[in-house]
Amino acid sequence: MLNIGDKMYNSLTENIKILKESFSNSADFTVRDMTLISKSAKKAALITIEGMCSKEVVALSVINPLLAFDFDDRSPDEIIDEIKNSVLASSEIVEFNTMKEAVIFSTSGFAVLIVDGTGRMLAIGAQGFSFRGVSEPESEVVQRGSREGFTEPLRINMTLIRRRIKSPDLVFETVTVGSDSNTQLMLCYLQKSVSPRILDEIRKRLNNCDLKTVLASGYLSEYLEDKSSKSIFSGIGISERPDTVCGKLTEGRVAILVDGTPAAIIIPHLFVEEFQSVDDYSNRPYYASFIRILKYLSFLAAVFLPGIYTAFAQFHPEYFPTGLLLKTAESISTTPLPVTLEVLLMTFVYEIMREAGLRIPKSLGHAVSIVGALVIGESAVSAGIISSSTLMVVATAAICSYVTSALYPPITVLRFAFIIIGGIFGLWGIVLLSCGVLINMCSKTSLGVPYMSSLAPFSAKRMRDVFIRADWKSLSKHTIRVQKFPETEEM
Repeated sequence: MLNIGDKMYNSLTENIKILKESFSNSADFTVRDMTLISKSAKKAALITIEGMCSKEVVALSVINPLLAFDFDDRSPDEIIDEIKNSVLASSEIVEFNTMKEAVIFSTSGFAVLIVDGTGRMLAIGAQGFSFRGVSEPESEVVQRGSREGFTEPLRINMTLIRRRIKSPDLVFETVTVGSDSNTQLMLCYLQKSVSPRILDEIRKRLNNCDLKTVLASGYLSEYLEDKSSKSIFSGIGISERPDTVCGKLTEGRVAILVDGTPAAIIIPHLFVEEFQSVDDYSNRPYYASFIRILKYLSFLAAVFLPGIYTAFAQFHPEYFPTGLLLKTAESISTTPLPVTLEVLLMTFVYEIMREAGLRIPKSLGHAVSIVGALVIGESAVSAGIISSSTLMVVATAAICSYVTSALYPPITVLRFAFIIIGGIFGLWGIVLLSCGVLINMCSKTSLGVPYMSSLAPFSAKRMRDVFIRADWKSLSKHTIRVQKFPETEEM
């Protein structure tokens, strides 16, 4: 079996043989043999992966110039230098000398040139694979501002960030992870803003990543999170918008672009940032503050409403207003199931419908809506299986959970937990569980930065952009970098 870390041989035949064996003579592995014009009729070969390179670029910009140039009596090493410096006009030519790099470059869309008699190779930029164009992100829709979102090719995503930060202070640093996939990552940061300790820690964690394949940003989450602060909430942000990423870079964050993924990882990430959006900074402060408060209230309703309803109906009916109590009692009395089981069942069925709506073909998507409205809605209530008040509470909580869609996974888990605890222990169980969740959130850190920063530990300066959004005159006066947050580990 090929050890792709080994250096190459000086023999063209031997190098080609090893590469063919490593690819197991795959149908898309192509070799273009050539005889260069020289006194010794030097042999060469061009390695490409079909579908990854542009055939036109390879033919016009690589093969034609090579076959037309007279190398006279130059040695193999001199031929490599001549090709790199004079013969080819490609904007991207990289020299290397290991088999591992030969595999990585060829599978990344480069044309790899091998000349007999030297252990040096050239990777020539001739990428021509198909990819999805830049389009508006579906999960981060904005009313004002850019409609551009990240796409799958890494280089295009780098360009989207560079276009917005036209400064040499912006650095892109390459990291490769995945022993089999050799997935290329790009660390993005501003040299004058980023904390060297945070940057070194990210490099260390990525280098310690022992995954064989990395196909999406979620593969890296567990490696980047602090092990000492486990929680259902994540200290890692995911964004599909380059303008959001650029704003975070100015605060000392590090963005990680993953090749093949239309999103960027932002780290460190804070809880309050889940309630902020690009639109907040495009609208007037009073309206942005209203929307932000609405998001916090929606989050609380999505997590607590079904559980509190279950606790009140099961143990504390006196907390209902008199009119609402009569209506609720009448509705519940006509159904055969206990309130706790009823709420759990409805919430579980809703999650099934949501998952079905995500997975089925779009042409059948309307069928899920119709079935849900008729079977779970009108028919279930009319038949007396589900009470109308329960249906309204579950539906309201479900709608509220989409206001902060990035928090949907923890919201769903907490919603079920509060329903069960509220149905068993009542309101006091909900209070105790809330305290436990709050303590867990306050103890969580993201690369040494407290996850609940701005709220706990409290920062008066940061509160100008938490529940309310101050005007740009106030926000632009002073940018607080993430490494300067209170109680953050020494950066």
